Amino acid sequence: MTMIKIIAGGKKSKNWVLQAQEEYVKRLKKPYDVAFQYYDEDKIAALTTNWPFKSDEYVILLDERGEIIGSPELSSKLEQQFISGKKVVFIIGAAFGVPDEIRKKADFVLSVSKMVFPHELMRVILSEQIYRAQEISRGGKYHHN
Repeated sequence: MTMIKIIAGGKKSKNWVLQAQEEYVKRLKKPYDVAFQYYDEDKIAALTTNWPFKSDEYVILLDERGEIIGSPELSSKLEQQFISGKKVVFIIGAAFGVPDEIRKKADFVLSVSKMVFPHELMRVILSEQIYRAQEISRGGKYHHN
């Protein structure tokens, strides 16, 4: 059972994006299993507009207007969801983001910076942060304070 699903909009990933994502994803251990789902700009808008918001999912929307937290806080947030038996769903919108109703319905709206990044780069950044969260939770040496 995959515990983390990343729904990403935008253009098809370039090889360097896929390679960078995979570098971090291959290091993950259960329950930090990650599955990516990619959608074109028009399809992600339709998908997110009709998102079912299941009770066993904790939806985190990545949006520059969201809350900025540190890596230890993200690690704690993920661990809390795993302990409660929830799957974590990250949504990375395409070039024009996601509909406002998704921002309102998401369990948490996360910003990694006040700057805006291309969706492909966000996939890499998120993959690295999930790996970092795992290492923080496990007491690994990857994360330094």
